[in-house]
Amino acid sequence: MTPRLDTESDDGELLALLASGGDLRSFLGDLVHLAARQVPAAVACGLTLTRDSTGVTVASTGPLAQQADERQYAADTGPCLESMRTGTVVRVDDMATEDRWTPFPARAAELGVRSSLSLPLVVEGRNSGALNLYATEPRVFSADDEATAADWAQQATGALTVALRIADSDERTESLIGGLETRATIGQAVGLLMAQERCTADRAFDLLRIASQRRNVKLRDVAAGVVTAFEEGLADRRERW
Repeated sequence: MTPRLDTESDDGELLALLASGGDLRSFLGDLVHLAARQVPAAVACGLTLTRDSTGVTVASTGPLAQQADERQYAADTGPCLESMRTGTVVRVDDMATEDRWTPFPARAAELGVRSSLSLPLVVEGRNSGALNLYATEPRVFSADDEATAADWAQQATGALTVALRIADSDERTESLIGGLETRATIGQAVGLLMAQERCTADRAFDLLRIASQRRNVKLRDVAAGVVTAFEEGLADRRERW
């Protein structure tokens, strides 16, 4: 059975990733590599965000995922775009025999892609993107693979939700695509709370906001306190070791 995200080792790796802070592009870049590694059949992974009527790849494991995504954008059709537009999981068992989304399947096969799995990213009730896994062999993605990939799509959705919630610009989606940067301290604190409280990104952000209102302290300062407490806890554990 494919390893699931809720194993102890995966939790530790995700905690380290979330606690590293930094910008959203780096987070999503690490996330697609981890997603591809956790789905053994996948050789490449890309993450698409909607832009205008099509999509744009904001993170990928390399040229194969990037090119497979871009050939769908050029044709304005494909499993990635269908998943993004409909909010449904789309699986392709064999590009060589697939008759949907012409001419994309033939173009994907030219790249060496034989099967794919796309999962929607629904942010604040809107179809906002898709996580796309690609394989060079036909019929390799199982139900277990789909469940594992869904966990990673949920993590991407959480990160995007937080970035939207703390963005200053009204043009929030364009801000994400153009800069893809969050306020590092707030993003880091949300990640830590998600791991510690086993909660969603929305709930973690609400915990920070409620604490800010009750203490009459800026949200950033509350977040800094969460991060500092975590770092001090790590330092104490290292001393004991």
